[in-house]
Amino acid sequence: DLARRLEGITRNAGKHAGGVVIAPSDLTDFMPLFCEPGAEGRVTQLDKDDVETLGLVKFDFLGLRTLTIIDWAVKTLHERGASVDIVHLPLDDRPTYDLLKTCATTAVFQLESRGMQDLIKRLQPDRFEEVVALVALFRPGPLQSGMVDDFIARKHGKKKVEYPHPELIPILQPTYGVILYQEQVMQIAQVLAGYTLGAADLLRRAMGKKKPEEMAKQRDIFQQGAKARGVEPRVAAHIFDLMEKFADYGFNKSHSVAYALIAYQTAWLKAHYSAAFMAAVLSSDMDNTDKVVHMVEECRALGLALLSPDVNLCEYKFTLVAPGILPPATLAHPCAACDDRTLVYGLGAVKGVGQAAAESIAAARRERPFEDLFDLCARVELRKVNRRALEALIRAGALDKLGPGRATLMATLPEAMSAAEQQQRNHSAGQDDLFGQAAGQTAPVRRYITAPEWSEEQRLAYEKETLGLYLSGHPLTRYADELAQFTTCRLAELGNFHGKPVTVAGLVAELRTLYTRRGERMAVLRLDDQSARVEVALFAETYQRYRDLLGKDKLLVVEGEVASDDYSGGSRITAERLCDIHQARAVYAKGLLIEIEGQAAGNGQIPAIAEALAPFRNGACPVRIRYQNTYNGQQVNAELPLGADWRVRPDDDLLQRLTALVGEQRVRVLY
Repeated sequence: DLARRLEGITRNAGKHAGGVVIAPSDLTDFMPLFCEPGAEGRVTQLDKDDVETLGLVKFDFLGLRTLTIIDWAVKTLHERGASVDIVHLPLDDRPTYDLLKTCATTAVFQLESRGMQDLIKRLQPDRFEEVVALVALFRPGPLQSGMVDDFIARKHGKKKVEYPHPELIPILQPTYGVILYQEQVMQIAQVLAGYTLGAADLLRRAMGKKKPEEMAKQRDIFQQGAKARGVEPRVAAHIFDLMEKFADYGFNKSHSVAYALIAYQTAWLKAHYSAAFMAAVLSSDMDNTDKVVHMVEECRALGLALLSPDVNLCEYKFTLVAPGILPPATLAHPCAACDDRTLVYGLGAVKGVGQAAAESIAAARRERPFEDLFDLCARVELRKVNRRALEALIRAGALDKLGPGRATLMATLPEAMSAAEQQQRNHSAGQDDLFGQAAGQTAPVRRYITAPEWSEEQRLAYEKETLGLYLSGHPLTRYADELAQFTTCRLAELGNFHGKPVTVAGLVAELRTLYTRRGERMAVLRLDDQSARVEVALFAETYQRYRDLLGKDKLLVVEGEVASDDYSGGSRITAERLCDIHQARAVYAKGLLIEIEGQAAGNGQIPAIAEALAPFRNGACPVRIRYQNTYNGQQVNAELPLGADWRVRPDDDLLQRLTALVGEQRVRVLY
């Protein structure tokens, strides 16, 4: 409660260059915790060292977003009747440790980075004490010193656990004989050399600051104390050397335990109530589109369904679908029949729709569902839900059920808003519109302005613009049949081809560049073909050759060798050759086939085809015309190859022109 209340105060406090300014009146309730009686209201701007020199205690309050995520998830579960006591979780829950061991730690506090997942995979934690150790070990000092390797080897029995003195076994047993925590240094000083708690803390500080004169003084105190307790001087000196060495890497265990507990709570929620947990995680990062996209992918990996934005379902935040609100048949997902596995998109995650607009829509919708675009515009506060927000909602598909199509909705929007504004002005003035809806009359006719529907490519582009991802389709779908003719397999099937060369295709979902040990630049990209996501490595020479092709959301065809990915447990590809879809056609295509019927040919279709082909006649792909006609009741087919002068580049633009002339099923690239 204290942390949450302070978080609220600091969030609302005034900002300045050094941090936040909190009025003393805001801290009235808390002062008795920090000050002696009569000292309430004093606020210091001294630095931490001066504060401690004055005899005061310095507190650091961290505003962790994860606490809010846990709170939201637990509230959702309580609202749905689940009995969850997040404060008193059993710390030996097997599903939670199974989740950790498989490195499925995306969105798990402190344990989600790639480096941490690698450490988890090596350590394989199976008790809470080892989760605490993870937090302390994943720091530059322990990682670079070999201390982590030593810890892991001892845990798995590959290296013998040794203790420098029998009396230290209870202190060092939880960390396999490794001095990992600052508290262990203090305990060793107490047990072996008779230090008081205060003196042990001074020793800890001295080791951290590494002042030679202070360390010499402490070494003498330690050895004298150890000698008085019967410890051989040689052993005492060795133990002090160990303590001094590990002081560089020692971590505050109380801090590590607190973080490990929060990590465990998030892992437990993900293991047992993944939908409620992921809804809270997505809601906490709605203003960061890249994070939303990453977490949506994690939802799919967990087998959770995610409904597209819909103003008649969505709240400002991501939520779980209300029980029984939709029949299972409407949800294109195998687990959708279970309400506890289905998330509803948050309107706040749509670019261009702010919190005020989303909450205004949700509040109006709770009275009754919106009937159409005109009804929506009439019932929301247009000061909050402005034209920019409504256009974003249309592009995102959130108004799909309120009109004939997205292009028509967009074309009609100005008229719908104008009618709503007039209606709201009249209502504010207490007047009826003479030409509108007077008392007792039916509502005026709502006419949509029909517009040609957007192409699939344009519709998906708008979704990507407003949501950061594709929800109603995928750009790869239009090429699926074509790609299947020259690719080896889908990405999900790569496990059958380890050690073999393959040709695969997909969209670049992620792209990062890095430097090799030789200082050469390389790239690693994640390829997505809807069946799976796989890492593709482009080493220096390959990267330099194909770097101009690389870019997020680019459709690439990759030739390379498949290997097992030890990190993810799946597959990865080392690329040898890359090309985009247009280059792939030039490499793999054997010809372009155009089918026409006799009647169409007589209607001037052949000159139109020649005109369409003309701008693309500088390619290498031969063209064949298949002519079909009926003669004396029998179908006659003739296939005519065009000459070498008519070889073309089979680009998307050419295929679209030909499709418009003869039909989609009558134009094919042959492989």
